[in-house]
Amino acid sequence: MTSKQSHRKDEHVSLAEKFYQQDTQNGFDGVRIIHESLPELALSDVATQTQIGSFHLPYPVMIEAMTGGSPQTGRLNDQLSRLAKATGLPMAVGSQSVAIREPELSATFSIARQNNATGIMIANMGGNHSLAAAKAAIDMIQANALQIHINAAQETVMPEGDRDFHWLSNINQLTTNLDVPVIVKEVGFGMTAETVTKLIETGVKAVDISGRGGTDFAKIENFRRPNKDMAYLADWGLTTVESLLEMRQLSTRPVIIASGGIKTPLDAIKALILGADCVGMAGEVLHHLVQTDLPSTTQWLQDWLAQFKQLMLLVGAQRIADLQRVPVVFDSTLVSYADQRGIQL
Repeated sequence: MTSKQSHRKDEHVSLAEKFYQQDTQNGFDGVRIIHESLPELALSDVATQTQIGSFHLPYPVMIEAMTGGSPQTGRLNDQLSRLAKATGLPMAVGSQSVAIREPELSATFSIARQNNATGIMIANMGGNHSLAAAKAAIDMIQANALQIHINAAQETVMPEGDRDFHWLSNINQLTTNLDVPVIVKEVGFGMTAETVTKLIETGVKAVDISGRGGTDFAKIENFRRPNKDMAYLADWGLTTVESLLEMRQLSTRPVIIASGGIKTPLDAIKALILGADCVGMAGEVLHHLVQTDLPSTTQWLQDWLAQFKQLMLLVGAQRIADLQRVPVVFDSTLVSYADQRGIQL
């Protein structure tokens, strides 16, 4: 018999696709790249590789946490891990807490490592889980890193969600005692400089700002509410671009992963120009996988990565680090946001 937690995994995947939007308010439309007519490069000169901590990546792109915890979502992890292997990209699995409670579901996550023996695999747990649970999640997929997701907005709207969000002390315990890097990740509501400063003080060295503009878990969880009475929280939070601007206020800079509405290679290029070290995609990858199949999705992602390299050429960036020197201008909405938040553009 399927547990409520396992069934919820299926609901999340179904609703993520139901609410998928081709055009989202991720903020990137408010950022314009100043065209470079003389790149003085050839495509063969462009290097997309990057080093993030101890990880060498072929592109500054990762497949974000999505799924696992039910037979259906286990099949998706099977496909996603094959996609990660074919492209060489890091992959995070979805929250593994259900498999800690129900060990018989662990295979829906461990299949990812079985398919991709040498790839970078990232475990995933909520911010309230114990050190023992975190170690079990890491062992389950022989993970190279751990994502700790913080999701107060999602839990608040979720009918059966948590109502206690004392996380910082526990995050400190995990970062202090785990042998793998820890990434603290929002789930689509963005992060402020104040939030990231608190995380840095607990020992966190990498954050996934995951801004508004991609999968909207406030909307998903409201749909699961009997009266659907919290629709007013749709579009809660900071966009991915606003979150990246927030990071300019930090005196200490962690590794910054930008996710939340990353759809096109141009979105990714803009995120890196604005200071991200890496970008992550979830909803866009899931959409292609659900609507087509694994071979078609693999071809789509390979083409996406090829276009990313072409855009590096277009803006005159020979290396990933060169992107942060590419000039941009902001629309009036972002200028106003930065002004009110005291952010220097």
